[in-house]
Amino acid sequence: MPPEEKASNEISRRAVIASAALVPVAALTAAAQQPAAKPAALALSDAQLRLLAAFVDRIIPKDELGPSASESGVPEYINRALGDYLAGEKPAFIEGLAATDAFAHRSQDRAFIDLTPEKQDALLTLMEAGSAEGFPNARAFFNRARRLTMEGMFGDPFYGGNKNFAGWDLIRYPGPRLATSQADQKMGVDIKPYHHSAYGASGETHGH
Repeated sequence: MPPEEKASNEISRRAVIASAALVPVAALTAAAQQPAAKPAALALSDAQLRLLAAFVDRIIPKDELGPSASESGVPEYINRALGDYLAGEKPAFIEGLAATDAFAHRSQDRAFIDLTPEKQDALLTLMEAGSAEGFPNARAFFNRARRLTMEGMFGDPFYGGNKNFAGWDLIRYPGPRLATSQADQKMGVDIKPYHHSAYGASGETHGH
């Protein structure tokens, strides 16, 4: 990895870790929703999922500290959420994905997923700043997609994201537990991760 790209990824990863503190505890542990017995309805097409994966991987890229957002199941989390309790947001989110790709075609003459990571970053930076020409709702869409990325990365794996507990390991969240030992409550103790979902000892993901 070139030094400049490595530095960029390190800065991005540190920003993600710092931002994780802004996600409510309910989102970190349970996505603020109760588990449903029925399998999740899926909202996005394969093409939309590929675009979403490229998008979220620039928010949380793979580096020496851990896997990328897509490797951690973030697209799956967002797909399930839009098919279930966020179904009301589905049309606007799909429109935002399409507008992101259209912006890439207008400014770079190619699809977003075909751009280099550096050019993808440049486009997303313009979107975050609200400076994406021809995309008036770019900032709002970027912020919503980023928020869902954070939930998918750091939420309970029951909801489809945080595969292999990568998000919890990244921020050193030891996992939900009913009790802790006296030794674990001492200052400066490195608590051993408890890789289990709050909704089952197996830690396997389930439909939302």
